[in-house]
Amino acid sequence: MRETIAAHRPAHVLVEGPADFTGRIGELLLAHTPPLAIFSYVRDAARTRLSWAPFCDYSPEWIALTEGRAAGAQVRFIDLPGWRAADTENVYADAERRYADATERLCRALSVDNVDVLWDHLVEAHPYEGLAERLNAYFDLVRGEADAGAEDTAREEYMARWVAAAAARDDGPVVVVVGGFHRPALVARLANADGDTIPEWPTVPDVPEGTETGSYLVPYSNRRLDAFTGYASGMPSPGYYQRLWESGPREAAAGLVADVVTRLRARRQPVSTADLISAKALAEGLATLRGHPHPARTDVLDGLVSALVSDALEQPLPWSARGPLQPGAHPVVVEMVAALTGDRTGRLHPDTPAPPLVGAVAAELTALDLDGSRDVRLDLTDSTDLRRSRVLHRLRVLRVPGVERKSGGDTTAAERWQLTTSDQREPALIEAAARGGTLPDAAAGTLADRADRRNEVGSLAGLLYDAALCGLADLAGDLTTRVADGVASARELGPLGAALRVALGLWRHDRLLGTAGSALLGTVVTTATTRALWLAEGIRGGDVPAEPARLRALAAVRDAVRDGGAALGLDVESAIGVGGRLVANQDAPPDLRGAGLGLCWALGAAVTPSDAVPRAPAVLGDWLAGLFAVAREEVLDDGGLTSVLDELVRALSAHEFLVALPALRQAFEFFPPAERERFATALVARHGGEGSGRGLLRVRADPVLVAGGAAIEEAIDEMLTRAGLADL
Repeated sequence: MRETIAAHRPAHVLVEGPADFTGRIGELLLAHTPPLAIFSYVRDAARTRLSWAPFCDYSPEWIALTEGRAAGAQVRFIDLPGWRAADTENVYADAERRYADATERLCRALSVDNVDVLWDHLVEAHPYEGLAERLNAYFDLVRGEADAGAEDTAREEYMARWVAAAAARDDGPVVVVVGGFHRPALVARLANADGDTIPEWPTVPDVPEGTETGSYLVPYSNRRLDAFTGYASGMPSPGYYQRLWESGPREAAAGLVADVVTRLRARRQPVSTADLISAKALAEGLATLRGHPHPARTDVLDGLVSALVSDALEQPLPWSARGPLQPGAHPVVVEMVAALTGDRTGRLHPDTPAPPLVGAVAAELTALDLDGSRDVRLDLTDSTDLRRSRVLHRLRVLRVPGVERKSGGDTTAAERWQLTTSDQREPALIEAAARGGTLPDAAAGTLADRADRRNEVGSLAGLLYDAALCGLADLAGDLTTRVADGVASARELGPLGAALRVALGLWRHDRLLGTAGSALLGTVVTTATTRALWLAEGIRGGDVPAEPARLRALAAVRDAVRDGGAALGLDVESAIGVGGRLVANQDAPPDLRGAGLGLCWALGAAVTPSDAVPRAPAVLGDWLAGLFAVAREEVLDDGGLTSVLDELVRALSAHEFLVALPALRQAFEFFPPAERERFATALVARHGGEGSGRGLLRVRADPVLVAGGAAIEEAIDEMLTRAGLADL
């Protein structure tokens, strides 16, 4: 690109980019540090849509802008405005998905894994010899077999009008910078253009009535660019290509190896000099085998894996099948991907225009003493701290980096937050401005947008709680109505229970948030409680594992009936009746039978829990999970149940205990550590010991492993006894 502009000294440089930003190209040419992006949005009554057009140091568009302006050319963007392509993470990444068939055939023909390796093989490994011819052949092939679609057809027609207008002026050469996918179509359109008239410059499309649009520059990062991290940008390994751009192929390969080794050694992964020599030799050999004059990206990566990974890999290497790393990836591969990505983050020049939200948030954080890095403790009964809390919750909802709540919520009036400075805060706030011009409006817009994308009642209730924490009363009212509609028709007990917990908490406790005693919330609680009891009684399933979500739902029913029954008209006897029927129904899952007993017990019914404990090891833990989830406090105060459980568990064989252990462990997870210690202390005393049972909770060996060993020993003893060898 640089050589083309220097050789032709064009009068016009036309770049694929949002035409509505042409008048602001001067902002792009400030002394920024790429990567950066043009962020565009459009907001109407229905939704907000977003798009990003990123630039790296080595982006052809970036070089065209900077070199074209330096050469004195008229530089223009010629694509449809960014808001027309909104909802696309990167407006230059979509074409590849449409010509996959052609590239897949090329990959098979050239024996490479994917389009990224294909590009390295065709272009990066041979950067100079016949490059233009290879690129033309490549894009003619893939475009010739791909359907452009209506959106691309409109874009190409618009770009062709700009090119035709520039060429018709005959005041000097015209350099056009577009994605290779569009080149054949533009060439064909221009060949059929009328050469007898000088067309007018195209106009920028008008913004539709009733919509708001905007565009701003935002700092970008290599992580957002990298396809391996899950973004849709389509740029693999930006850190590596930055090295390639700056230093050339051999230095890029050496730098990648050095970076991987440094990262591995920092994490105490052994890498010897012999390993490095082996990796280099393997990379050189692979390059020769693949016909590359020097090691390309995948040559280096494959060489490193061969030299440093000796055990079997459980998943494909990410550069052989583009996509984010999956959990359980080999640590060497993890560090290789991190080295490929790099940690480069762009910076904008201080004079770059920003939406008012950025400055408003900075001013508010300073005024409330919330700027910088610090640990913040808030007392929500204090009016200033309540205001601080709402500001921080609004930033949390917007997912602004460096704002994390460490504790608080539910019935407590205390919160603790950890604030840290982050270079990602500025782009997050710029992008948040698409949702609203002020912090409350941006938070409300974000929550409303999430609500529009979620139909599940539990998720809607979570958004309702967030709206209350943010002090967004109007939005909270709308969400409450939607939650009320959702609970009346809910079909799943778990999500319904989540909604009930949120609504009950806001109705019962949150005088600070202004929701306590709300009539609409009271209706939600009443409807959800009745619906939950009805759903629970209809569940069948036999001896299926415990489901914590539905157990939490019945715990919420307990709280609603016990704490709000009188005010909300919830009948205790009706709830006890449902609990009793659950206990008696052998077709119900064991966790619900235990939860039914717990519901009766917690609501004051006369029950004898120790007589109801099932003896079968396969269902014991699940039944206890239900009981503990709903009647935890009652269980702690009942010494007789502890004794029964002790006797029952002691009577289990080693094999039976091994079968019961996973569900038993899950059941006792319903008790916090201090309460589990109470159980352990009671068991120590029951067996004649003294002092705390805390030591029983700190066993270093895995209990499942210990139980498995005991079962094996028991089986061996039985075999020896049958063979008459037990006394030897």
